[in-house]
Amino acid sequence: MAEKVWGGRFKERMDEALERFNASLPFDKRLYAQDIRGSKAHCRMLAKQGIIAEEEASRMTEALSEILLELESGAAEFDPEYEDIHTLVEKRLVEKVGPLGEKLHTGRSRNDQVALDTRMYVRDAVARVLSLIGDLQETLVGLAEENIDVVIPGYTHLQRAQPVLLAHHLLAYYEMLGRDRSRYQESMKRVNVLPLGSAALAGTTFPLDREMVARELGFETVSQNSMDAVSDRDFVLEFHFASSVLMMHLSRLSEELILWSTREFGFINLPDAFCTGSSIMPQKKNPDLPELVRGKTGRVYGHLMALLTTMKGLPLSYNKDMQEDKEGLFDTVDTVEQCLLLMSRLLGGVTFQKETLRKAVEEGYLVATDLADYLVTKGMTFRQAHEVVGRMVVHALQKGRELNKLTVEEMKGFWENIEEDVYEWLDPVSCIDRRNLEGGTGRASVKRALAKAREEMNAR
Repeated sequence: MAEKVWGGRFKERMDEALERFNASLPFDKRLYAQDIRGSKAHCRMLAKQGIIAEEEASRMTEALSEILLELESGAAEFDPEYEDIHTLVEKRLVEKVGPLGEKLHTGRSRNDQVALDTRMYVRDAVARVLSLIGDLQETLVGLAEENIDVVIPGYTHLQRAQPVLLAHHLLAYYEMLGRDRSRYQESMKRVNVLPLGSAALAGTTFPLDREMVARELGFETVSQNSMDAVSDRDFVLEFHFASSVLMMHLSRLSEELILWSTREFGFINLPDAFCTGSSIMPQKKNPDLPELVRGKTGRVYGHLMALLTTMKGLPLSYNKDMQEDKEGLFDTVDTVEQCLLLMSRLLGGVTFQKETLRKAVEEGYLVATDLADYLVTKGMTFRQAHEVVGRMVVHALQKGRELNKLTVEEMKGFWENIEEDVYEWLDPVSCIDRRNLEGGTGRASVKRALAKAREEMNAR
């Protein structure tokens, strides 16, 4: 087994089972690029402060660059002999530059080092997720623009409720994703804080220039309390929370795609490239992608709850329990990125069954609310109109007809002020065109929303 960087205190070697149990390299090796970048910045700062010589810093940063290239290319392996990525990088550095490499750890601890690496990793992940959210929003807006005239049933309680534009429905998800973007962006204020310089928990006796390191690594500020800095994982929890809400939105979209693709709905065709078949039933075309997205939502929720549970009982400052933050974080990042990418590709190939949608809008008394509004324009209170239209729906049900198939004479039996102009209120398209207030499903309103969405996307 490799010698431990902390081994001087101990007389016995670590138990082999504990060695395996304790090691984090199998998963924290994903932090190698962040670890090396942070180490180079720390090294240059040590030289600037006169803690090490400029020539020493130059040799070490050059060697660190070589280690980065070797790890990226696969020329160097992530040797399981080392317990974590920090130790591996340091030992590889010593192999290259000799005992000089042992100076790199001056003024820092693995506690503030891993906090730094994780913050940089989350920062990089947020940038990628924001880009992928933007791609999905772009796909949704494109679908909405292509289908601006398509009318679909809007639902409440999974029951047909009122006619809406398909574009309006799609833009609802654009808005959800917009809030997701905001959550990730706002969390960056708390991610982008430099913990390096906090050492193990109390700071360091060396005159470090923390602001220099912050500038070099792109951090907006430095942490104000060393104990908090090494034991804070709020920023990881925030990433999990933002990701959980995002996945909830993707799951809702997935559920609708699953329902709409069934024979019972028949609203859409999913592209073959994103579906699978059955091993026994030749006719099947299964919506596995949206089902997996729906299922993986619980996985992301689980990582949030797991880390909340891990952190809730920890005294200050750093505790080994916090090593448990990594695997869940990495899995959440992978899951979110894959789901966003695949949902964009799936939606890009969805086709809408416009004839089926047209028929669906014409059935189910979706214009009942507009009929009530019509009665209000003729002098009724809305509560009276609601009651009258409810009785008219019962009558139409008994006759097996839609409201717009009732005669004026039949409708006058419920209220004598109904005239021929009532039919203008019973056409689904007309119902939509009357809803052009801000945020409504009217064609003019939706076109304004699309223009605003395009403007937002172009400004990114």
